[in-house]
Amino acid sequence: MDCTTFLIASGRRVPHRRWRVAFAMICSCRAIYSLAKKQFASVLRSPSFVVLEVSADDDADHRSKPSFSHVETDSLKSLVKERRLEDLRRLGGAAGLVGTLDSDKEAGIIGSGNDLRARREAFGSNSYPRPKPKGFFRFLYEALNDFFLLILMGCAIVSLAFGIKEHGIKEGWYDGASIFLAIILVSVVSAVSNFRQTKRFDRLSAECNDINVSVVRDGHRQDVSISDVVVGDVVFLKIGDQVPADGIFLQGHSLQIDESSMTGESDPVDIDASKNPFLTSGVKVIDGYASMLVTGVGMDTTWGEMMSTITRETSEATPLQERLDKLTSSIGKIGIVVAVLVFAVLMIRHFTGSTKDENGQPKFDKDKATASNVISAIVSIFQDAVTIIVVAIPEGLPLAVTLTLAFSMKRMMKDNAMVRMLSACETMGSVTTICTDKTGTLTLNQMKVTKFWIGNEEGGPMGSGGSTPFVAPRVLSLLRQAVGLNTTGSVYRANATAEPEISGSPTEKALLSWAVLDLGMDMGEMRRKCSVIHVEAFNSEKKRSGVLVQEEGSRATITHWKGAAEMILIRCSHYFDRNGSVRDIDAESRMKFEEVIRGMASSSLRCIAFAYKDTEAEDHLHVDQEETPRLDDDGLTLLGLVGLKDPCRPEVESAIGACRRAGVAVKMITGDNVFTARAIAVECGIIGADDSGESVVEGQEFRNYSAEERMEKVDQIRVMARSSPFDKLLMVQCLKEKGHVVAVTGDGTNDAPALKEADVGLSMGVQGTEVAKESSDIVILDDNFSTVVTVMRWGRCVYNNIQKFLQFQLTVNIAALVVNFVSAISTGEVPLTTVQLLWVNLIMDTMGALALATDKPTKELMTKQPVGRTEPLITNIMWRNLAAQAMFQIAVLLVFHFRGESIFGVSEEVNNTLIFNTFVLCQVFNEFNSRKLEKKNVFEGMHQNKLFLGIVAVTIVLQVMMVEFLRKFADTVRLDWGQWGICLGIAAFSWPIGWLVKCIPVSDTPFLELVIHHIRASRIPSCL
Repeated sequence: MDCTTFLIASGRRVPHRRWRVAFAMICSCRAIYSLAKKQFASVLRSPSFVVLEVSADDDADHRSKPSFSHVETDSLKSLVKERRLEDLRRLGGAAGLVGTLDSDKEAGIIGSGNDLRARREAFGSNSYPRPKPKGFFRFLYEALNDFFLLILMGCAIVSLAFGIKEHGIKEGWYDGASIFLAIILVSVVSAVSNFRQTKRFDRLSAECNDINVSVVRDGHRQDVSISDVVVGDVVFLKIGDQVPADGIFLQGHSLQIDESSMTGESDPVDIDASKNPFLTSGVKVIDGYASMLVTGVGMDTTWGEMMSTITRETSEATPLQERLDKLTSSIGKIGIVVAVLVFAVLMIRHFTGSTKDENGQPKFDKDKATASNVISAIVSIFQDAVTIIVVAIPEGLPLAVTLTLAFSMKRMMKDNAMVRMLSACETMGSVTTICTDKTGTLTLNQMKVTKFWIGNEEGGPMGSGGSTPFVAPRVLSLLRQAVGLNTTGSVYRANATAEPEISGSPTEKALLSWAVLDLGMDMGEMRRKCSVIHVEAFNSEKKRSGVLVQEEGSRATITHWKGAAEMILIRCSHYFDRNGSVRDIDAESRMKFEEVIRGMASSSLRCIAFAYKDTEAEDHLHVDQEETPRLDDDGLTLLGLVGLKDPCRPEVESAIGACRRAGVAVKMITGDNVFTARAIAVECGIIGADDSGESVVEGQEFRNYSAEERMEKVDQIRVMARSSPFDKLLMVQCLKEKGHVVAVTGDGTNDAPALKEADVGLSMGVQGTEVAKESSDIVILDDNFSTVVTVMRWGRCVYNNIQKFLQFQLTVNIAALVVNFVSAISTGEVPLTTVQLLWVNLIMDTMGALALATDKPTKELMTKQPVGRTEPLITNIMWRNLAAQAMFQIAVLLVFHFRGESIFGVSEEVNNTLIFNTFVLCQVFNEFNSRKLEKKNVFEGMHQNKLFLGIVAVTIVLQVMMVEFLRKFADTVRLDWGQWGICLGIAAFSWPIGWLVKCIPVSDTPFLELVIHHIRASRIPSCL
């Protein structure tokens, strides 16, 4: 073997040894990896997750499946529900779980719509099954289950049996079958109406529950419906938000939640990554902000489990419905008394032989009477008496309330108001005072930085980097940090040349836009170079927010503060001038800054100040007695002042004028300083430029008043500046104690107590937090004060429509009861048969409710004083109107009954048909009168209510059919053209009578009070 061979052999052996070493290392790594894989799989097979092992042969088949496809929903659910912190740590914490669910901590779900669909298929959708609504046949059963209708059915069965026995099946079935058909017709119409309104309420309820949440997908922050949230989504949470699903805390600061809806405990719960990262659906964020990873949706959440236990429906009775129920009960008792008297009189007259037939012979002859005749007579009389009760009880009132509320809610939704509580619709009609926010409600909520001051000098022009050359580099860097790090907003750029997409509150968006466009801020770059250590979120009490940051490669930390200018200024001892030099704030410079702040405020600008402080790494946080870390806020250095312009809405001045004419006081409660508040209030028309100082107060001043002073001055106050949520609550309580009906607008979490305390809570749909919305009765979808006035107009319309229908129905009730009672006493017969009265009942209950309960608000509604909640439903004006119409109808029908045959020269059958026809047509004409309780022109605006005209037309057509074509059914005979003319002519007299009676003045004092006062006055002389 030569040297060459040796070298070759040696050279071959060396690689072999290296390969053996490499092979051993690879085997070791694979063994370690296999062991780790088994460990990981054991964790995933625990109650938290299950992962399916995939063999090498099947790897190609499963390669296209997403990584989350093997995760079990129940395991995810138990991880959060049972708060398995150790299992979460074994998975690698939140970061490991994000990877398992094929998501990204920063960019969220990265994928197409197919990925979202796959997640919904794997984990379900974020929705809850609603309780099964009542079907049509359930409503029909309830309508037929009425006690008096059941009695009528029994009478109809007996009448049918005796009719067939006495007259044979060919002629004897008419009376009983007609009553059956009438009952079924009335019940079906009532069931259809109630079924339709319930469906409408269900649709509106579904819209109320549809809220938007902020998520990040494909690196882009966007708002999606809560029902579109899927497992793996990264959701952003801020103060006032409702947690939309179960999940894990990812990152954030000072996050506190209210779990009282789940646990009943009202104490706030701290959420962080190390000790308690679990978030459950339905809880509220009360402090801080964060992002969370969604791990459970819909029925697989803790909230979903609670929802699954709700199996029964709850119906809400509004205060007006309760008052109407009492009225219905009272009228029903009167009807029962009249029916009993009619039954007794008819029985006595019939069995004493006083009741005559068409030949003038007694209907009852004791010598010829049979048991069948006696029973038939008793059933017939009893049937007439029960029918009187059915007609007397105004069962259409609940339907009218339902109809007008459903109609009003639907129209209010089109007018950007979403009703959450039905009672609020009614209460808004009685509101005497509105306490409103400023920002976004009276103003457009489109803020823009229009002024910038650094030191004692105003900055350069706004826009296109105008402020950049004006500011020293060090100050510019600090300002960029102050805006970009101390914010809850975000800036997104698809690429370097794309326009920035800025999200956040209007204030944050204005400041971020200014920082990007004027200061040249690159938010992404800055956040990469600076880490946020601690955050103190904005607080409505302190009116400022702070953030502690540490720059890359530095041990020192910087505290940044941002907030209301005067609140920040008092904590500053130094300031930067435009050259970057730090100067002391002496008395003169402090006065100069205060003048700048007042000048901005007087120009209706919101003034925001930025300040900072350099701190050592170990001294940046203080811990109070409750062991809550807080940022250092003393001895700050002022960086600059900015003024934000938020113009008043163009229509707000006219809306406030409308409130004033309607007798409703408007009070503005704002967190801005007194100068800004006064300027905006003057601009909106809440106060005059020369109003006394007593109309404007600060929250602290109002709070420091004694209880007696507050009660004395609360009516005079029109503007409260620098107010806290407690101040707003205190004002609402004072106003209610003085007897006011108070509506309050609010958008923040801390507004919830005032919203709940108010008679009507109005939350903002755009800027309002979920906590505020849940505490409110109505959500103003466009955050516009003019919409609040629209809601008040609709509230008055609801009350007015019910009064219209009540007047109409009581007129029918009084006329029918008196005519039947007088006729029964005098002649022993009632002119209106059971079927005819049921038909009248259908006209006034269902058709009348549809016609009168769907009128739109009129202008005159906003020229009256608010309706007091204790005022009687039936006003003196209504008594005057219905008394006149009822007396007219009673007089006409009794004349027809006693003298109709001789006056018109007709038979008894024709005369009874004339009575029935005239009575129905009187109701049709009186429907027009009922449209206007006070105005003489009852036809004004009639063309706008096509439903009213349609119902009147349908009623007339059906009445013609009843008289001319359904004679057997309605017990009528045909009328000629002259007789129809007589009926129409007499009924048309309702219009001139209605016009004349409205010329009669009435007292504002309720009728019953006048009667009581008159009785007492008449007793005084006798006592003397």
